[in-house]
Amino acid sequence: MPKRDYYEILGIHKNANETEIKKAYRRLAMKHHPDKNPENHQEASEKFKEATEAYEVLSDPQKRAAYDQYGFAGVEGMGGFGGGGFGGRGDFSDVFGDIFGDFFGAAAGHGRAHVARGADLRYNMTISFEDAAFGKETEIRIPKTETCPTCNGSGAKPGTHPKTCSACRGTGQQRMNQGFFTIARTCPVCRGEGQVITDPCPECKGAKTVEREKTMTVKIPPGVETGSRLRLSGEGEPGLHGGPHGDLFIVIKVKEHPLFVRDGDDIWCEIPISITTAALGGEIEAPTLKEKMKLKIPPGTQTGKIFRLKGKGIPNVRGYGVGDENVRVIVETPTNLTARQTELLREFESISRKDNNNPIGKGFWEKVKELIGTASE
Repeated sequence: MPKRDYYEILGIHKNANETEIKKAYRRLAMKHHPDKNPENHQEASEKFKEATEAYEVLSDPQKRAAYDQYGFAGVEGMGGFGGGGFGGRGDFSDVFGDIFGDFFGAAAGHGRAHVARGADLRYNMTISFEDAAFGKETEIRIPKTETCPTCNGSGAKPGTHPKTCSACRGTGQQRMNQGFFTIARTCPVCRGEGQVITDPCPECKGAKTVEREKTMTVKIPPGVETGSRLRLSGEGEPGLHGGPHGDLFIVIKVKEHPLFVRDGDDIWCEIPISITTAALGGEIEAPTLKEKMKLKIPPGTQTGKIFRLKGKGIPNVRGYGVGDENVRVIVETPTNLTARQTELLREFESISRKDNNNPIGKGFWEKVKELIGTASE
C-alpha cells in the first residue's frame, strides 16, 4: 500500500507553521492512540503510527525541507521513523505530556508525588445580635486531621524508616512501552512517593495523620454580620508530603433580634405611642442595645416619625466609627373602648371638625377636590 502524503495525513496545508503542525498531530494522536481504541486496536495503531511519522518529519525543519524537495526519498536514512526510532529533532515532549498525562495520570518525566498545601476547613458559627454588635471571645471544638505526633508524619514506627520502593527504585515512576514509546507512569506500589512503609506507626497505621478534636479560642470582632468570615491561618488540614497547612474559616450567622433590625451599621426599632402622647407630646423610654434612653415626643407627632439616637448603633467592623439607632414611632389606635371613652372621642371629633386641627387630613382632601375639579373640567 503506497504511503500517504505527510501533509495529507495531518490534514494541514504545506505552508503550516510549527504550532499548526503540533496542534494537528495532538488531535490525531489523542483520537487514534491504541489505548483509547481497545475495540479497534490494530487500525488505531496503524493510524497513530502514520500520524506520528508525519509529525516526526514535518516538525523537524531539516527533514521537512528535504521532504518538500525530494518527497519520501529525501528523508530516508535521516534517522526518521522508518530508520529505527526517533532520531530527529522533532519535539514530542509537550505533545506527549498532554496525551499520556490523560492516559496514565501523570505526564512522562514527572517525578515523585509533589508537595501540596493542605485543604481549608469551614466552621459555621451562630451568634446573638448583641455578640455581633460588640464582639465576643469564645471557644470552639472542631474535628480535624493532624500530622501524627508519634511518627512525625513519616508513617513508620518510631525507630524505623520507610524503605526505598523496589518496584520503581525510589523514582516514584514505572516505565512501560506503549507502541513506539517508553512512557513513565506513577508507581502503583508506592503511589509515586518512592518509598514504602514496611513497619507502620502503631498510632496512625502508616497513614501519617490522625483524627483529633481541637479546642481553639476565637475572637469575634465587633460589627460582624451574617456571612462574615474569620480566618485562622494554619488551622486547616496538614499539607501533603510536608506541604503547609490549610486555613480554618469561621463563617458567621447572626440570629434575628426581637426588637432591632440591622441596616449596615445602623439599627432600626419601632415603638408604639398612644394617641394622647402623639397629640400632646411627652416622654417615652427607647430601648438601645445596651440600655434604655429617655426620648422626648413633641406635640403633634405623626405615626412613622423617625427619631435618631446618635452613636447607638453597631460599631463598624473595620473601625470606622459607630452607627446610629433609628426609632420609628407608631401611633397606636385604642381598642375595646368603654362607653365613656367612646363618648369623649365623639365629642373630640366634633370639636376637631370645627377647629380644623388635622392638617394632614385637610391637605389630603384639598388635593382630592382639586383633582376631581380638574377632571370634571
